[in-house]
Amino acid sequence: MTFSPSLTHAFEIRAAVAPSLHVGHGAGERTEFTPITGGTVSGPRLNGTVLPGGGDWSSTRGAVCALEARYLLRADDGAVIDIVNRGYYHEGAPGSDQYDGSLRVAEAGRYFRTAPVFRTDAAAHLWLARTVFVGLAREEDGHIVIRCYTVD
Repeated sequence: MTFSPSLTHAFEIRAAVAPSLHVGHGAGERTEFTPITGGTVSGPRLNGTVLPGGGDWSSTRGAVCALEARYLLRADDGAVIDIVNRGYYHEGAPGSDQYDGSLRVAEAGRYFRTAPVFRTDAAAHLWLARTVFVGLAREEDGHIVIRCYTVD
């Protein structure tokens, strides 16, 4: 019997970002920090805001950019949720645009994927810390938008 995991849309993070800050160069690598200034979380399983103050550290080697973002979410019920979101961005990826219904969640030629991990002790949101997620990311209207799916 063959088993393939499925993905279920849980919520979408729209993180507002400030201009990136150059950190340094080293051995063929460029490092930058992009401040996260706020944003929203909305979807069938979680709604709230992105708190300002976090950021995304990126290291680019050749054509591949490795990302590691850390920031806080505040759920509509007031619970604070920590997120560490690691991923990769590069252009030249094979394939076509990807859609979730009528929403384009990935652009042809761009690989922009993340693996968010959450921490909280809020009882209503413990499911976040016990679930594996995959994020399809895109840039849209000055935001980094990450459509988060549970791996079922």
